Order: sequence, then C-alpha cells, then structure tokens
Amino acid sequence: MAKSSKSLLVDQTEISWIWVDKEEYFSLTDIAKKFGEPRIVIQNWMRARNTIHFLGVWETIHNPDFNRIEFDAFNHG
Repeated sequence: MAKSSKSLLVDQTEISWIWVDKEEYFSLTDIAKKFGEPRIVIQNWMRARNTIHFLGVWETIHNPDFNRIEFDAFNHG
C-alpha cells in the first residue's frame, strides 16, 4: 500500500489530503475547521437530508452489498 500526503492552503485554512495507492482522500475535519468546531460541523452535515440522500446514491453505485431496503427504513425513519 503506497501512501503519500500533502496539504493545500485554501482561504487561510490548511487542508490535508493523502493518496493511498491511487485513491485520493481529503480531510473533512480540516475543511470543517473553516466553519467552526469540526465535530459539530460534521455532525450537522451528516444529519442533513441531502447528505443522507447522497450517501444512499453513492452506496448504491459503489457497494454491491448495499442493503437498500434497510437504508430506506433508516432514511425515512
């Protein structure tokens, strides 16, 4: 597993990201710091209806074992 990391300054906020093999990952925590306490920002973002919808679509496309019925119960509960 090849790993490398870098950072980028965006609007006076340092955002780190890493590459693992050929996949690129940005730090949500670093991005959230720009908007307040990262724990609260990410927690609120994860509860937003649009985020939940996006996660369902992403899982449907990328996860062959995704249980759509179970997700729908969670999504509408």
